[in-house]
Amino acid sequence: MIVLDASTVLALQFGEVGGEALLKEGPSCISSVNLAEVLGRLARDHPDVEIFLPPLHDAVGSVFPFTEAHALLSARLVPATRPYGLSFGDRACLALAQSLDAPVLTADRAWAKLSLPVEIRLIR
Repeated sequence: MIVLDASTVLALQFGEVGGEALLKEGPSCISSVNLAEVLGRLARDHPDVEIFLPPLHDAVGSVFPFTEAHALLSARLVPATRPYGLSFGDRACLALAQSLDAPVLTADRAWAKLSLPVEIRLIR
């Protein structure tokens, strides 16, 4: 299983370079925090954002709720990620990947500079 960052799902949705990479990865999942980021971005252009849920579920696979354990992992990531400007959503994604001992797929190149116990795969 691979954990998806919102940037990867949005790249697929908007037909950007690398977006198709998530379709080649096999089983995937996303944090509910990152799904909220994706839906929030789509809502800018489409007020009826719920129409995107079926295709998103097909592309993404499982949606994991953001739990107290994820909150603790995310908080512990702040010192390592702050110098690179990572957001709460970024840390939520990394926390899920760490909790599942799974790689993460992102379009954010800054993540490749991180020294974390998570495998980072870039889509471009």
